[in-house]
Amino acid sequence: MNQFKPIFLGRAVPGTDLAALSTACNSQKCIRAGGKHNDLDDVGRDTYHHTFFEMLGSWSFNGSYFKAEAIDMAYDLLVNVYGIDPGRLYATYFAGDEDLGLAADEEARECWTRYLPEGRVIGCSAKDNFWEVSEEMKWASPDVFLSHSPSTPRRRIVRPPPIRIRPTHEACACISDVFRLFLSSEKMGDTGPCGPCSEIHYDRIGDRDASSLVNADDPDVIEIWNLVFIQFNRDETSKLASLPARHVDTGMGLERLCSLLQGRRSNYDIDVFAPLFGAISSMSPVGPYGGLVGDDDSTLRDTAYRAVADHARTLTFALADGAVPDNEGRGYVLRRILRRATRYGQQILKCEPGFFAKLVPVVVETFGEAYPELVKNQANIIDIVMEEEQSFSTMLDRGIRYFEDEIKGEKDGEESKKVVSADKAFFLYDTLGFPIDLTELMAQEAGMTIDMVGFAAEMEAQKRRSREARLAARGMGGKRLELIAEQTSWLADGGIPATDDSSKYSWDVELDAVVRAIFTPDGFVKDGEVAKEGDAVGLILDKSSFYAEAGGQDADLGTIAFEGGGELIVSDVQTYGGYSLHSGVISGGSISPGSGVKCKVDYSRRRDVAPNHSMTHVLNSALREVLGEGCDQRGSQCNDEKLRFDFSHKSAMSPAQLRATEDFVRDVISKSLPVTSNVMPLADAKAIPGVRAMFGEVYPDPVRVVKVGDDCSVEFCGGTHVSNTAEAEAFVLTEETSVAKGIRRITALTRDSAKKAMEQGSKFEGRTAILESLVADDTPTLDKEAGALRKELDAAELSAALKSELRARIESVQKKGIEAKKRLLAQRVDKCLNGVKDEVESALSSGKRSLVLNLDIGADSKASQKVIKEVQKIAPELAFMGISEEDAGSGGKVLCFAVVPDALMKETGLKADEWLKDVLDSVGGSGGGKAGSAMGQVPQCDDVGVVIAKAESFVKDAVAVV
Repeated sequence: MNQFKPIFLGRAVPGTDLAALSTACNSQKCIRAGGKHNDLDDVGRDTYHHTFFEMLGSWSFNGSYFKAEAIDMAYDLLVNVYGIDPGRLYATYFAGDEDLGLAADEEARECWTRYLPEGRVIGCSAKDNFWEVSEEMKWASPDVFLSHSPSTPRRRIVRPPPIRIRPTHEACACISDVFRLFLSSEKMGDTGPCGPCSEIHYDRIGDRDASSLVNADDPDVIEIWNLVFIQFNRDETSKLASLPARHVDTGMGLERLCSLLQGRRSNYDIDVFAPLFGAISSMSPVGPYGGLVGDDDSTLRDTAYRAVADHARTLTFALADGAVPDNEGRGYVLRRILRRATRYGQQILKCEPGFFAKLVPVVVETFGEAYPELVKNQANIIDIVMEEEQSFSTMLDRGIRYFEDEIKGEKDGEESKKVVSADKAFFLYDTLGFPIDLTELMAQEAGMTIDMVGFAAEMEAQKRRSREARLAARGMGGKRLELIAEQTSWLADGGIPATDDSSKYSWDVELDAVVRAIFTPDGFVKDGEVAKEGDAVGLILDKSSFYAEAGGQDADLGTIAFEGGGELIVSDVQTYGGYSLHSGVISGGSISPGSGVKCKVDYSRRRDVAPNHSMTHVLNSALREVLGEGCDQRGSQCNDEKLRFDFSHKSAMSPAQLRATEDFVRDVISKSLPVTSNVMPLADAKAIPGVRAMFGEVYPDPVRVVKVGDDCSVEFCGGTHVSNTAEAEAFVLTEETSVAKGIRRITALTRDSAKKAMEQGSKFEGRTAILESLVADDTPTLDKEAGALRKELDAAELSAALKSELRARIESVQKKGIEAKKRLLAQRVDKCLNGVKDEVESALSSGKRSLVLNLDIGADSKASQKVIKEVQKIAPELAFMGISEEDAGSGGKVLCFAVVPDALMKETGLKADEWLKDVLDSVGGSGGGKAGSAMGQVPQCDDVGVVIAKAESFVKDAVAVV
């Protein structure tokens, strides 16, 4: 129901199709895998839960019909249309709740007793029959709503696409029209629209009294339809408040319905699951699916079959609609589902890594005719699943080992050790990438539980700290102000009209306004009361020149000056149901409802925001020109510092593509193209050739259309813009990165920020050219200088295309320096070996039994082996230590290596590793080796003479002892 939440909360944008809806009917692709109504934990364990399913729904908005009509239509459809035996139907109703302060729903009970015996109309607690918004993800296209009412035939209120019904759907054709809505990213759960519900249950067995089995998790007595009567809104304090209007939301799972109509006792026995089970069986050595559940499924084989098959459908449909696994929001839900399937497949079904991606073509083959987007996106879906599966397989092994060694191994003995501690569960989640539900599942299978209270507290504390830090950064002291249905209804009931924000497109104005309401964390300020200095408040004005955050553009900042002195430092502006809430902290003075104020927008800041927004539109056109029409916008964010643009593209852009994109935008700026806006009917705007709209966005009717030049860019947009592209002054594309599989992100700058980035680029070009001019053989440190410049370049903010080009040039210089260094080192080593030969022969002739030499081999370990071979060839009975500075006199690294022959070792007890340790310990170095040979180094040494003296002193004393 996420797409309808704005209607329930009174936030539907006036003038949109959504705001105009009074009734609707749909069949909708759904994912339910989180929040209060979370089916994920049950998937696999029983035969009727799914994370992906198709939901048949009927809706009433703003009281167009309510309980009696909804129950009448539900009974009529099930019994008279589908032909379901009414003797097998049971209905539940809300029996009331003292804690909620709500009485039993007698109206629903009386409606049902007109159709069913009283014994089959069952009162249930809030747990089962008080419905609150779940964290569901759903798809649809708002083009296919059907209007209907009990007294009139259903009629289309807008043109739908052709009806596509799979063979298994034939019995459900009367609620057809499959449609898509992009996944809602808004999360819900403990707050939001809610109300009593009435569930319809079906007894698969029949000819018995199954009333005691209703809501008892009996697989043969299942809920098939839920009629939700949305009457209340729950706020963050758990308080229930009546909504300004009543609504109906009904939902019936298509898979459950098909199992009844096909005469199957399990959802997983309907025909659409057979191909998936067959494919899984071909990859699993544990045997075919047997349909066992609970204790009968002791090996969890059939549980795993059901989970993997369900999750394969979920991931395939979700990815086809543009969602991607990620670390937050809806993307994290998908990642959890994929990892759950991977764990079941590899640990329980013993499938090889990569098995899950092989199920995607099976889903596409089964559903592709009805859902052509699956066929179109199959290759991309497989790539994403394969990458995610491969990434998690390594973590899975580590996580299972950690669970077995650190958690499961402790459960024997003390009862307390049968509980997985919150810190260990959090380690699996935070470090090893295990979703908590996956850890909980593994714990249950091991006969353990998790300290979920501790885990939840830790997670909530982390989220709260993050949220408060963000709000504190806005000057709100961690306090959050937000209007929901209760507040917008209070404003409307009080005769306060929506804020007139038509002046938000004006520039350099100081708008006189009147405070209509003052909102605080404790509610609205009453007439006659005041908000004073230091208070965090939200002002609702009769009119405003502030731009409220929308369409990826940050809100205007500034001040609202009070007539009597003092002001509100505006740190945020948001719109709720047409009311603009100006949030901030009062500085000096006080304010009360009805006071006159003056809006003072920080237009200097807006002058930095506007070109970033305008160039986002131009960038959108540039990317389509460079990458092709398959490049679609997936999000944007514009503020006074930079612009960010997310788009669909499979791979990283090449330096040439980055340069072409940047040049396109710069060319548009240089042409000084006019940027114009026009408000027109939505239908006329959609007919404009080449117009672009953000997929999933709801646009008002009429809609504002922003045009750059004659044909550069045409987009629906409510943001603030420059009047001419020349006002952007400059453009630099600073970064292009991956957000998720198939989604890329560009960050760019305009105006002064872009000019500074261009100056940085010019400086780095000059420094790179100087490096390139140096003769490598005459510059021993060339490779280090190039490495240092490369490090500076990577941290600098400049054109990404230029940075890529300069990086390649610097790396070439660095390579040239390294090659020259190798040549010079080889020459030094050859010269050094000649010197070593002379020194060794001289030591032998004078009767020495040990020798310490300072060697010019650049502290190169490979060269040290050549020295050792030369020494052992000439004097195999000699104890030898070589000491070499990386760069003579630099105070840098020093290499030490030693060899001691066996005969001398036995005679004197001298050992190479002890000799080396004594020398290196004295100067803060380290190393290792054996009695016969050892090697180590000093990271930094200011005086190599000290090292040489220590080496000579130690060996002199050791060799002298016979």
